[in-house]
Amino acid sequence: MNRLHDWPEPVIRVQSLSESGLKSIPERYIKPATDRPSLNVEEDPTNMDVNIPIIDLTGLSEEGNNLPQSTMDQISLACREWGFFQVVNHGVCPGFMDQVRETWRSFFHLPMEKKQAYANSPKTYEGYGSRLGIEKGAILDWSDYYYLHYLPLTLKDYNKWPASPDSCREVIDEYGKELVKLGGRIMKVLSINLGLKEDRLQNAFGGDNFGACLRVNFYPKCPQPELALGLSSHSDPGGLTLLLTDHQVPGLQVRKDDKWITVKPAPHAFIVNIGDQIQVLSNANYKSVEHRVIVNSDMERLSLGFFYNPKSDIPMQPMEELVSTDKPALYSPMTFDEYRLFIRLKGPKGKSQIESLHSPR
Repeated sequence: MNRLHDWPEPVIRVQSLSESGLKSIPERYIKPATDRPSLNVEEDPTNMDVNIPIIDLTGLSEEGNNLPQSTMDQISLACREWGFFQVVNHGVCPGFMDQVRETWRSFFHLPMEKKQAYANSPKTYEGYGSRLGIEKGAILDWSDYYYLHYLPLTLKDYNKWPASPDSCREVIDEYGKELVKLGGRIMKVLSINLGLKEDRLQNAFGGDNFGACLRVNFYPKCPQPELALGLSSHSDPGGLTLLLTDHQVPGLQVRKDDKWITVKPAPHAFIVNIGDQIQVLSNANYKSVEHRVIVNSDMERLSLGFFYNPKSDIPMQPMEELVSTDKPALYSPMTFDEYRLFIRLKGPKGKSQIESLHSPR
């Protein structure tokens, strides 16, 4: 495991590059022509008004699920056709969402030496980082990030969370509580929509012993956004992702019918997407979907991805209720820990990670 103890070359903070006033980006950040954000897609009139579904969760609470059937159907359709949807009236206070986002923005604008105190390593990824994957000479993404564990409690370490700005740790803790509740409610809806008992999916995650972590992404201004990506194309390795984004600065793109659709974030919405582990458990009834992040030259962008994950040492495999002679199990068992290591060694690679796990036929 020594190969995971340190980064293969010195870590450069993208924010420092951006703030240095350079006019062109270093070669390390220039994507191959096939991966660059195509400006033609942005100008394609058929994509201008397309957006991922926006779904009103009024009626979904801790007390129970009182969503109308029409809303359940909307969620089912979004999971099967998009793998992504936005939720509004989700129960998290809009003012608190703004506070969380601005608290993290303040962190990224602290002096570099304060942030460096939390520098991460490939061993756990926890802390302040600027790259994924340990491949030497890899083409890098135009972003910095902060990654931390929220659950299980054995991994939750306040000392690895930022101590400033003031109240940062309390804000993160409260945010985690709110998103764990919301994630659990959405898991019940997904379970029912798959034709299962409402707690079936949660139980497959380990019941109360599931995992949760937060990755805060910071995308500085980029002088040549047409050559770079803030985050390369990937599907999320975990279970369910709840993303809070900047309202005013679009950046997330979702792949749909071989086109990249730029998501237009609704105010105070969470963007929800299916991760690879739910693709495995649902035997690909629900699929994780490739997405990436574009950057721009005028504005920085911040987003918070909260990952609701299975317990790390349970073998994940298709649930027996969703396996039949017509649709045999598509994936062999693999724990989330094994899968995460697989991703960390290789870095983001589109959908190739999950596709490589198909059971041999």
